[in-house]
Amino acid sequence: MPLEIRTIPCLSDNYAYLAHDASTGATALIDAPEATPILAALEEAGWRLTDVLITHHHYDHVDGLAEILAQHPARVVGAQADAHRLPALDVQLAEGDTVTIGSETGTIIDVSGHTVGHIAFHFPDSRAVFTADSLMALGCGRVFEGTKPQMHESLQKLAALPPDTVVYSGHEYTAANGKFALTIDPENPDLISRVREVAEKRASGTPTVPSLLSEELATNPFLRAHDPAIQAHLGMKGANATDVFTEIRTRKDNF
Repeated sequence: MPLEIRTIPCLSDNYAYLAHDASTGATALIDAPEATPILAALEEAGWRLTDVLITHHHYDHVDGLAEILAQHPARVVGAQADAHRLPALDVQLAEGDTVTIGSETGTIIDVSGHTVGHIAFHFPDSRAVFTADSLMALGCGRVFEGTKPQMHESLQKLAALPPDTVVYSGHEYTAANGKFALTIDPENPDLISRVREVAEKRASGTPTVPSLLSEELATNPFLRAHDPAIQAHLGMKGANATDVFTEIRTRKDNF
């Protein structure tokens, strides 16, 4: 049975996620931006928190952890490479290591770029990947600590997952990402349609995440640096995809 996953809006534009394994009763929290909505979601569902999976050290992904653990003692899992600046970890993991939520096993993917030591959690049986601030809906995280080629490499790892994988990212940035994407890939009919759908969702207060990886592959310019139409639009026809990605990310930084 796949994990039951609930999306929890936090702060002004963050998302946390609860992933519940009905067969064992185990429940994992992915990131902890703030305690109040997460505790309320656990109470509403009647779930007992067993695990906390942390993607990276930024405050808006960890600040609620202490208050949550005070009410729900749980195993805390994070990146070995980031352990020196994360809350205290019970388990430290690196790329290729595995983590369990009840009876389901996930794999760690190093997605450094936004930060060095950022990880994603991929649970293939549930067709889920928790990407936080690496791959986002119609975008990717700003490169604060790593390099743009490093971020491109990280996104290529995620792009190689099965297309029916559901991408659970960390922020409600999709509308702004869509406006930028249209400046890079203006004639893409899938992108034009998606931007329209995103506007409708936001007008009704509906979250635009999670999203399907297949949808990101078709519309997210940060996964399409190899596309001839995008390269031509940028005046970079035939260029190395990493160089094209670097140009796209630089333009987004200045958008």
